[in-house]
Amino acid sequence: MSQLTDDIQKNQDVFVNQTQKGNLVWALCNEQGEFLSVDSTEFEETEVMPFWSDEQDAVIHCVEEWAEFKPTSFPLDEFVEDWLVSLNDENVLVGINWNAELDGIEMEPKTVVELYL
Repeated sequence: MSQLTDDIQKNQDVFVNQTQKGNLVWALCNEQGEFLSVDSTEFEETEVMPFWSDEQDAVIHCVEEWAEFKPTSFPLDEFVEDWLVSLNDENVLVGINWNAELDGIEMEPKTVVELYL
């Protein structure tokens, strides 16, 4: 059962705690190896790449226009040291533990790194 709620700050805390505990981060990837990124709902002309701390919270989004995607995991250190650096260089925001209604935080990658310090 999902630990995610309507409280996006709590969902962020769940993300940090679960990823540190399980040492995994989840994103959605299609068969061509392309990871899902979407337009920001907060900032014009900005992309967001969503990540989850639990496979079950990621898989519920693999429907309708995202049906071609499936949850893919990678180690936390790779997320922090590689993914967040690349996303920062590309000016792509990070979506953290979006709930079933796609409510969630959109953050600068460097701010996400600070959550782990």
